[in-house]
Amino acid sequence: MLQDRYDPLNLFDMVPALGMQLDPVLLQLDHLLDDAALFQALKADLARRHPHTLVDGRPSTPVEVILRLLVVKHLYNWSYQHTEQWVADSLVLRQFCRVYAERVPDDKLKVTRGRKLRIDGTVVETNIHHPTDSTLLYDGIRVLSRTLKQAGQVLQNTTRLTRAAFRSRTRSAKRHMKRILESTRQRGEQAEQALRSAYQQLLSGATGMVRQAMQVAGALRERATRSAQRLVERLDHFCPLLEQVISQTSRRVLQGAQVPAGEKVVSLFEPHTAIIRKGKLRRPTEFGRAVWLDEVDGAIISRYAVLSGNPDEAEQLPASVDHHLEVFAKPPHLLAGDRKLATDANEQYARKQGISQVVLPASGAKSAERIAYERQRWFRRGRNWRAGIEGRISGLKRGHGLERCRYHGDDGMERGVGWGVITHDLRVIAQATVA
Repeated sequence: MLQDRYDPLNLFDMVPALGMQLDPVLLQLDHLLDDAALFQALKADLARRHPHTLVDGRPSTPVEVILRLLVVKHLYNWSYQHTEQWVADSLVLRQFCRVYAERVPDDKLKVTRGRKLRIDGTVVETNIHHPTDSTLLYDGIRVLSRTLKQAGQVLQNTTRLTRAAFRSRTRSAKRHMKRILESTRQRGEQAEQALRSAYQQLLSGATGMVRQAMQVAGALRERATRSAQRLVERLDHFCPLLEQVISQTSRRVLQGAQVPAGEKVVSLFEPHTAIIRKGKLRRPTEFGRAVWLDEVDGAIISRYAVLSGNPDEAEQLPASVDHHLEVFAKPPHLLAGDRKLATDANEQYARKQGISQVVLPASGAKSAERIAYERQRWFRRGRNWRAGIEGRISGLKRGHGLERCRYHGDDGMERGVGWGVITHDLRVIAQATVA
């Protein structure tokens, strides 16, 4: 709703000791701008912005204030940003612009208008060591042995369990793990037999460790103390994970079966870690979480998503487009992605949403028609602009912690990625404001 003016207030009367008054030029302008015809002309012009501007919506900046702010801006040749800043800091200009003690209208900085959208995925590693079957079994035995030692101190002599239930298997597990590492460096049938024997010993120790942990957990459940319940929670967390590691190791090493990546545990401490293969020459396999990024013009990351497993990147495009429409209330003029996104379904979906320039370079053999299509100037320019998101991802990894997540758990991954993206966007906005 369009307002005429704020209630009059003389700021100079509030601080008489400062002896403030308008300089001669501003004083004359103040009288000239009190012209009712000028005021009504500006009001009529502003009223044409929307059909119900005069009667509907939240209160606007008063017409009188808009008129005087624009005069000050051009009088001193200031930018909108400087006009806001210096009027807010000056009682003289506040009085002249009839802002008084109200909030000075902001200059509505727009870092992006969402005219272009480029999308890509990356991998954020979890904070784990390189996983092997032997090290995972050793980790499980080590953690459960340490927990059982603490359980023995809590239970003391109040349980019927023998000392064998609290036995630590860490030393023997470490010895078997070293034998496995030595056997993998050798070749021949004898080395293969030694490898299988060491694995059998390590698997036997891990199975016994799980059995001990379940016995001790049963005794701890009979205790109502908080320390006992914390140990039960820890045992209930690690025992199923170690059992899964035992299963996948037995299938792979002893039975010679292939274990699908989705059925593997690669860390007992970060069990949400996925095995991700993106076809990179230097790093064909990565351990962490796939993260999807949407970037709009102005270098703003408008959306991120932490994905599960090793997802198909082509399936992420519709969600990116839908989110852009929700945020900006209109489709981008340009959508750009890499070859993994180039499917007929994705191109049709993008065009159906009103995107005029869809830059998804096709892979494999191309028809003459497709080659001519991708040689168009707007397509080549869009493809070159898309390449910039690779640099953006590199900057997020090097500068904002997306190389490796130091937080723990699934929630920690969301937190780490989220803070990295938010910090990047705030930095971009701050740089645009300074500029």
